[in-house]
Amino acid sequence: MTEDHQTDFAELWTAHRRVVRDVAYRVLGSVADAEDVTQETYVRLLARGDAPLDEPRAWLVTVASRLAIDRLRAHEHSRRAYVGPWLPEPVVTDERILPEDRVTLDDSVRMALLVVLEQLTPAERTAFLLHDVFDLGFDRVAEVLGVSPASARQSASRARRRIAAQGAARFSVDPAVARRLSARFAAAATEGDLDGLVAALADDARGHFDSGGAYPDAPVEVVVGAETVARQFLAGVGGLGLEFEVAEVNAEPGIVARRRGRVVSVLALEFAGDRISVIHGIGNPRKLGHLQDRPRA
Repeated sequence: MTEDHQTDFAELWTAHRRVVRDVAYRVLGSVADAEDVTQETYVRLLARGDAPLDEPRAWLVTVASRLAIDRLRAHEHSRRAYVGPWLPEPVVTDERILPEDRVTLDDSVRMALLVVLEQLTPAERTAFLLHDVFDLGFDRVAEVLGVSPASARQSASRARRRIAAQGAARFSVDPAVARRLSARFAAAATEGDLDGLVAALADDARGHFDSGGAYPDAPVEVVVGAETVARQFLAGVGGLGLEFEVAEVNAEPGIVARRRGRVVSVLALEFAGDRISVIHGIGNPRKLGHLQDRPRA
């Protein structure tokens, strides 16, 4: 590799590394797996040597997507055997992380959408993300999936219909209102205030908690109803000495629970009007490893 090519190579990777990570995270719902895919994509790029790239972004996204969908398919069995609900690893914004090392936060990283994407087939999920989010043509999408462009187009169309049917983007709440609701819930949780928790929740609020079996008493089914959700929540956290604080979770206000400075749970929230409508609780320690050992704000 010539010196000039080394310079071009470094600039190319710097320009596109982030989109590689972004694609991998959205396809896999895992920060750790996204980092592995990013590194493997880099190795594939290195292996090209001096071979020129006409469309470097498209090439990198294609490679990363193939690697990600291979992992997604390989994990299908283990996800079916998972104890309780399987939720994506949360992305909690930390201002001390360099911008180039962050997953890009936009509507496509909202927990509500990622949870719906988990219900799609790998082909549907990948086709929708690559075409609708990352602007790849269906010829490229077909190349990733190993199907015809028409089949790739159908997969994306099915994904859109299922996402629309689930209403993943049904409610749009003022961020200031969402943050106030999150703060109310965090304060009530810290104080063990049942009435305060119920007041912050919609009457038909839903809650589910991903512990991966780490907490035997954690519910494995969706809990429904404001008081039921609040009581179940307090039963799970009572006496643990947790501190709850508002944070940006997957591009929206949410809550991080810590014990002696260590993250033990993240609550990604959905909002309807002036209440919290859904709590996505992630407490599986394996899904929180990337949040540990960070200095607190």
